[in-house]
Amino acid sequence: MKINDIKRVHKISKQDMDSMIQEENLNNDTGLEFYDLSHEWGLGQPCWPYFEDVKIERLHGMSKSGVLTQRITTVMHSGTHIDAPAHVVEGTPFMDQMPLPRFFGKGVVVSIPKKKWEVITAEDLENATPAIQEGDIVIINTGWHHTYADSSEYYHYGPGLYKEAGEWLAKKKVKMVGIDVQALDHPLGTAIGPHGPGPLIPHLEQEYKEHTGGRAIIDDFPDWEPCHRALLSNGICGIENVGGELDKVTGKRCTIAAFPWRWKGGDGCIVRLVAMIDRSGSFRIESGESE
Repeated sequence: MKINDIKRVHKISKQDMDSMIQEENLNNDTGLEFYDLSHEWGLGQPCWPYFEDVKIERLHGMSKSGVLTQRITTVMHSGTHIDAPAHVVEGTPFMDQMPLPRFFGKGVVVSIPKKKWEVITAEDLENATPAIQEGDIVIINTGWHHTYADSSEYYHYGPGLYKEAGEWLAKKKVKMVGIDVQALDHPLGTAIGPHGPGPLIPHLEQEYKEHTGGRAIIDDFPDWEPCHRALLSNGICGIENVGGELDKVTGKRCTIAAFPWRWKGGDGCIVRLVAMIDRSGSFRIESGESE
């Protein structure tokens, strides 16, 4: 059954729908393979520790109106989303001011497995395969997307990028960076730790001392969101909470797209992150000729 046949079906299971979508992604008239690197989004959405829950209300339903119309209340930094430079660095571009080519292009999905509280280093990035090149959209798979949930495991104890890695990526002049954890920065370099309005989770200080044999969080993470600042101050947008079919394209070079809303003054945006592979090399973007 194709997606176009859905209109003839009154009810369909989620499993059948997912199978149809997968088939349509791989067998479409473009000849391209599409891979969704976004987590599902909706009610019960995992949220960063100081954000309110997502609210979804039905203004019209089928039984009442014969149509479905929904109203959503959410922060834009929810689920798989993109940060504009203005999110962290004052005086830099908002979402609508970023040039469209920044959200599309050649890219690489690299595997850098990490465990609880481990830090992604510049050496990790330098040694990643395939090699990260100037102008790449870089997507990092730590394996942590498998723990994505409204849980302390995902938000408090994950690994992450920090100052050294952020500066390496900025110096490499990559186009955009995505990662499968709660933020561009290690959780202990955010307000989850002792930074900005934090610590949001005070008991992590004692846990970290026990984990490291006595070091304080501030000893190892002295700066507040330095990876955010290194990337965003150089016009490199960052995508957080990458997931979906990430494992299927890890270790591959792909074409990647992640277009946000044209939101005036936007600090970020929920986004559909997509990797594309053209095995035949036969696809072409139209030349713009008119008949």
